[in-house]
Amino acid sequence: MAPLPAPEPSQQLETTASLDARKLRFEINRVRLPMGIEGQFGIIRHPGASLAVPLLDDGRVVLLRQYRFAVAARILEFPAGTLDEGEDPLSTMQRELQEEAGYSASRWDPLGTMLPCPGYSDEVIHLFLARELTALAEQPAGDDDEDLEVLLLQPAELDAALASGNEYLDGKSLAAWFQAKQLLGL
Repeated sequence: MAPLPAPEPSQQLETTASLDARKLRFEINRVRLPMGIEGQFGIIRHPGASLAVPLLDDGRVVLLRQYRFAVAARILEFPAGTLDEGEDPLSTMQRELQEEAGYSASRWDPLGTMLPCPGYSDEVIHLFLARELTALAEQPAGDDDEDLEVLLLQPAELDAALASGNEYLDGKSLAAWFQAKQLLGL
């Protein structure tokens, strides 16, 4: 995947409001865009995240069915997590794979980066393919606010579940799944 484009010169004239929340900050800024237009724009400032498509030796992928309060539903996702301050994307993903799914991986292939919502957020998500997995002895604990179930699916089962419309895979997981399938020739 290509690196992110070089930033074009916009000028932040002032921040008129901001609100800090867990893992992110919402700002309303008065900005002059590169084409000269001035306006008030909202942006979610996010420290970035990492996501992995974990692939077992038998070809199954490790997924999570996780409750997401914003959509009030349990959806399918690949393990992912927010970068802690000063943490590199691979370290974040190694930690999250253990905490959320209960696996460690010996092989990590980068799948590029993605911008999940560039119309209103500066979040960048780093994508990886995790292979040569080892199951940890203890069940994953996850974070206190996480309600998740670990699933193991064959790639064809995941594709069929998505095609049926009975399961939802979030956008970052869809992008990573697409990239992983390209790398693996699926």
